[in-house]
Amino acid sequence: MFSTIAATPAQYCALATERSVTDGEQPILGMLISIRNRLAALKKDRGNYYRPNDIVGLYNELLDQVKALDRVRAKEQHDDDTYKNRVDSVLDECFQLFSLFYLALGKNKEIPATYVQLVTIMQNFELFNETGIYTDADLEPFQKRLAEIRQLVDAEVAKEDEDDRNDDCEFPKPEVLLVSRRLRQCEKELGVLEEATRVICNDLMPTYEELVSIRRRLTALSFVEHDVATVEAKELQRRLIEIDDLRVNDRFVNADDGTVAEGQTQVVGLLEECFDCLHDLMAEGSAVSKDLMPLYDRLMEIRIQLEKLLLTSRWTLRETDLWSYQVQLQDIDAMRRNGQFKDASGEPAPQQAQAVLNFLLHKCYNLVYKLLSSSEPVAESLMPVHNQLRTLRRCLLEVKKYGGPLSARDLYPYQMKLSSIDNLRTDGKFLDDEGHIPEGQGVVMSLLNECYDLMYELMATEVDE
Repeated sequence: MFSTIAATPAQYCALATERSVTDGEQPILGMLISIRNRLAALKKDRGNYYRPNDIVGLYNELLDQVKALDRVRAKEQHDDDTYKNRVDSVLDECFQLFSLFYLALGKNKEIPATYVQLVTIMQNFELFNETGIYTDADLEPFQKRLAEIRQLVDAEVAKEDEDDRNDDCEFPKPEVLLVSRRLRQCEKELGVLEEATRVICNDLMPTYEELVSIRRRLTALSFVEHDVATVEAKELQRRLIEIDDLRVNDRFVNADDGTVAEGQTQVVGLLEECFDCLHDLMAEGSAVSKDLMPLYDRLMEIRIQLEKLLLTSRWTLRETDLWSYQVQLQDIDAMRRNGQFKDASGEPAPQQAQAVLNFLLHKCYNLVYKLLSSSEPVAESLMPVHNQLRTLRRCLLEVKKYGGPLSARDLYPYQMKLSSIDNLRTDGKFLDDEGHIPEGQGVVMSLLNECYDLMYELMATEVDE
């Protein structure tokens, strides 16, 4: 059954013949909608910190519904990979929301927290695959994160397998199966992307990477005033002609022996795409037609909001705030057909307009991923202390770097602040308002100890007034 909830929301929308919900699944759908609505209500509550018991309790309710759905579909013989209906889309939304809640609680190392990251990684991979504009360097951060998630999943599988042999638990757990499937999908797509660049020989790789850079710059120039963009576009045109002149009989060749270099399809195709994009850019008129401007404006607004969050996330972001952006982006993604946006007449938009809109969509997905990746394994209730310590550490590092000889009076404000933070502990732990021990004690204690170490170093150089 778990494979049935592995598609992206955009894929759900693209299913013209989505199956109806059977009588056996109707009660489950009702419970899933109830859970989703309760999660939405919790997300909107800005006056209180999230309580782990509330989130984990709801999560256990969700797992009960997953098990019930498994039984119903097995009984109705609807447990194949292609069977999908509204239950699957609501279930996917619930898992994404829970994943964001787990991040907000500082439970970054637990399996549920990885789900929304895998969804976002796959969204990035799909756009890489559709546009073909990427290098190995673009894939590297995703490779690293997938390897980390693989370690988490494998460790959980080994742990649960051991418990199962001891008859201590039911294995496999639903969330492990679900995240494992999502992870395998990402790893498979990553392999496809890596293979596409692996066929390019070493001699041709620098040319390919330069063309990727030029293609991105041409897209970025679409956001610049036409007269200004044209000046830079002419410079890029000269460079593209130089690259084109490197071909011998329309082929790129190896420098050593003059044989045809491997990777012609990718490099020549990208070169021709750059020339097409350049022609569209230098032509008069906006890259995006009037009927697509509302979509362009919407993506630009989302991009600006996400970039602001990236700058202020440590102070203002609740991980669950990202859900609204995910929903908006998935709705826009679902408007595409075969990777293309359509104009008012239903025809594919011009190539440059496609490039601009896909660039913005990919940029927004990537910003969401960066915000998810920057999430600290610290509970929301502990973030004020965490942020104060980070700021204090930065100040102490600056003082150490530029402060010069310091007196006891110079160091006094920093000592007072460090002492006031340390005094917030109870029995060596930082507690929340309800007296519970929130996640992230190790991270915060590490910062506290680092601040003390820096303070002792500065005190060792103290001079008499």
